[in-house]
Amino acid sequence: MKIPPKKYKYSWPIEATLDVIGGKWKPLVIYTLKEGTLRFSQIVDKVEPRITQRMLTKELRELEKDGLVKRKVYAQVPPKVEYSLTKKGESLIPILDELCDWGSEHMGDDIEFTCEE
Repeated sequence: MKIPPKKYKYSWPIEATLDVIGGKWKPLVIYTLKEGTLRFSQIVDKVEPRITQRMLTKELRELEKDGLVKRKVYAQVPPKVEYSLTKKGESLIPILDELCDWGSEHMGDDIEFTCEE
């Protein structure tokens, strides 16, 4: 008899949130997708500083697994794949807007890029 893996229990809600959106790239990818549906190459072009294609692929797979990003594949040659936020992913935008505002207010002199409104 196979025992199913135990689901991890977090000590704090913020720990769970950071587990899903934490890291250098995930918040930037999500924030980029707030503009709407984008193709892979468009995301690469917009994420500053530049993300590698390998890292973007990894991050998009994890965001899709966690239900924050949806991936739509078109059956054509060459392949066309589009990414967009799910409702769950969209619910993070106000939080990321606040993080962007905080960074601008408190770290403005050290910031190269600005938040898009």
